[in-house]
Amino acid sequence: MIQRTLFRASRQAARPFSRPHAAVAPVRSVLPCTRAGLRWYSEQPAPKEGEAAAEASKPTETEKPSEETKLKEQLEKKDKEIVDLKDKYLRSVADFRNLQDRTKREVQSAKDFALQRFARDLVESVDNLDRALTTVAADALTPSDTNKDLLTLHDGLKMTESILMSTLKKHGLERFDPSVEGEKFNPNVHEAVFQTPQPDKEDGSVFYTQQKGFLLNGRVLRAAKVGVVKNS
Repeated sequence: MIQRTLFRASRQAARPFSRPHAAVAPVRSVLPCTRAGLRWYSEQPAPKEGEAAAEASKPTETEKPSEETKLKEQLEKKDKEIVDLKDKYLRSVADFRNLQDRTKREVQSAKDFALQRFARDLVESVDNLDRALTTVAADALTPSDTNKDLLTLHDGLKMTESILMSTLKKHGLERFDPSVEGEKFNPNVHEAVFQTPQPDKEDGSVFYTQQKGFLLNGRVLRAAKVGVVKNS
């Protein structure tokens, strides 16, 4: 007991003269552990080269289209709408113009042939007037004291016929006589009543008119009844 007490006293007396102990530095790991050093492994198989390129080209969910891309898409959409509307507008204008032209032709046709029924009834009166003029023989029209009244009547009927035919022509109604001009037979405007040989005339030509024909604005109102030459 006494020895232990003396030993402690001697140690305390010698401590001020002893060398201070150096501070112990904390022990650090020789191999630093960082996140770069960690390696994670996936259970899925590695993608092929084409699939890897496609995956790389796909935008991630976090990526959003920029404002410029949105504006370009909207501009392209508006351009397509403008082209579509322009095409519809041009088609509508063309259809309207075609409708105008068709309506104009129909109205003009209705005007041209509005008098067709009246003209059919009128040509009978013109035929009677023509027959009255042709019944008088040519030798009876020589001026003399005995046929003075006949000449006056004939001249009056001739003048009436001339004025009537001029008025009808203004409204599109015209009379034609194929035998006067020696026309070729045309089944569209002529009606063959008989055929006979005529050595001095061309085969198929009209040499006699039994009933004169009429045209209404260029359309056949009544075909002319004629005799046709047939030499063969």
